[in-house]
Amino acid sequence: MKHLSKILLLMVFVFSSTFVSAQDNNNPWAVGIETNVVDFYPVGASSPQGSLFSKFVDLEDHWNYVPAASKLSLMRYLGSGFSVGIEGSVNKIDKFGDQEVDKFSYYSAGGGLQYSFKHLIYDEMGGWFDPYLSAGANSTWLDGKAEFLGTVGLGFNFWINDHFGLTISSTYNGAFNHNYTNYNHFQHSAGIKFAFGGVDTDGDGIYDKYDDCPNEPGLPEFNGCPDTDGDGIPDHLDECPNEPGLPEFDGCPDTDGDGVPDHLDECPTEPGLPEHDGCPDTDGDGVPDHLDDCPEEAGPKENNGCPWPDRDGDGIPDHLDDCPDLPGPESNNGCPEEPEAPVVKKLNDYSRSIEFDLSKATIRPESYDALESIAEVMKKYPTADFHLAGFTDSTGSAAINEKLSNERAKSVRDYLVDKLGIKSDRLTSKGYGPKNPIATNKTEEGRQKNRRVEIMLKKDKEDLEKNMK
Repeated sequence: MKHLSKILLLMVFVFSSTFVSAQDNNNPWAVGIETNVVDFYPVGASSPQGSLFSKFVDLEDHWNYVPAASKLSLMRYLGSGFSVGIEGSVNKIDKFGDQEVDKFSYYSAGGGLQYSFKHLIYDEMGGWFDPYLSAGANSTWLDGKAEFLGTVGLGFNFWINDHFGLTISSTYNGAFNHNYTNYNHFQHSAGIKFAFGGVDTDGDGIYDKYDDCPNEPGLPEFNGCPDTDGDGIPDHLDECPNEPGLPEFDGCPDTDGDGVPDHLDECPTEPGLPEHDGCPDTDGDGVPDHLDDCPEEAGPKENNGCPWPDRDGDGIPDHLDDCPDLPGPESNNGCPEEPEAPVVKKLNDYSRSIEFDLSKATIRPESYDALESIAEVMKKYPTADFHLAGFTDSTGSAAINEKLSNERAKSVRDYLVDKLGIKSDRLTSKGYGPKNPIATNKTEEGRQKNRRVEIMLKKDKEDLEKNMK
């Protein structure tokens, strides 16, 4: 017995220094070192034994024990709460039921199954309270005579840390052969347990089975994976593992707080817009400031963010404006619409002051100012086409008057084209002789009014000729 005690003390030292986990999938092996008590009394038999569970706790009268480590067990965890194991114990018997006897030896060796409820109480990482049921068989020697017994028991492990715990148990041992019921007894045990066998390659305290990064020391909250930058995102899920960042950016920082992480932000220290890779667009023209030649003035991308010039201020840029110096609507490509009646009347007011040499088509110099005024008005409407209609009084033959009116109208047209820059395709001319008089031909004053060149829009020429009188 002395040698057994020394061996047990050595095992306590070795296991307490080496093994690091309570028995489960992590540490599947467990060794128990216990003191056992044998009680033949509360087994449900006749005197000197007693009724079942009678005086179940009776240290002085019924319990047999030795004050030393007297029971060893070895268990192997199988999974789902089940373990299989073997055990052996020794004792000295001096009480058989409530009767004292001469001391004789007690030896027991056997094995069986245990079912732990710990995995039902805690998650897979386990906990300190570990109740279990056991069932099995053993061979028990009483004073050198052996009998085969079945066993059922209840026990509790109390794990102090991952590798060390206290244990207590109570097991009923019943003979299979009814002729040997005097072998029936309870065995109570208490002692310590050590669990071992788990693998923790990186030494971070998390077993490889549950370690997402088994070869790299990490933290329990990240299933054994490291978090180098300490931002709460493990390195294997962190796109920027060496720089503290935010969860919404997979661990990368956003220095300027614009919602674009720095590693994707072309302007990481200046708040900007996602559509511009984190760069600002001050004028909101869709061209980010660092690519915008006019960052505070909206303009198209085609012009590097600067507005197109618009000299006439009509809202149509010069390169799209057919009349860049004259305001006009977009519907007319930036050119003024055709002149309305007041403008046409103004043209005719100027045209009435045009004078010709007597019976000729030569324009007198005093008419040049009027012609220049006519040209200025026409240039304001560069898309409008005009018709110049020449008329005479009724003096002379119709043929001569028609020829003279035609030449005078053409003379005005040629002057506007050749001298004043009006495009030739905008002007037509024709003489109509004494037709359509605007005054009486019986007076000199009336005849003077009838000798004229009228200006109208080209589209009105057809109506003029249709209603000629």
